[in-house]
Amino acid sequence: MARHQSYVCDVCGYIYDPERGEPKAGILPGTAFEDLPESYVCPVCGAYARVGKSAFRALDEASGRYRCVACGYVYDPARGEPKNGIPPGTSFMDLPESYVCPVCGVYARVGKSAFVATE
Repeated sequence: MARHQSYVCDVCGYIYDPERGEPKAGILPGTAFEDLPESYVCPVCGAYARVGKSAFRALDEASGRYRCVACGYVYDPARGEPKNGIPPGTSFMDLPESYVCPVCGVYARVGKSAFVATE
């Protein structure tokens, strides 16, 4: 599956990650933001904002930081995780598929797929 750009809601900060989609809303993983209907609204604040897709902007993934959706931990490639044997400068994409969140992964079995790009 090709990697698609993530988008962030400028109203509340929700990040639409196409790799995760929104299965509970009928949006399958792998659905690009561009393929969402124009009537799409933010699942967090859409009931209040009602501005649809125009509330979203492309998320600059240049920072390389990724946030665990379960606990909020942010993996920052600039610092890596030296205590876990991951040297500074290791990009998130270069982490092994077996990588787990160092905060909640051991308990909740939260792996790499539970991370989304963040600013």
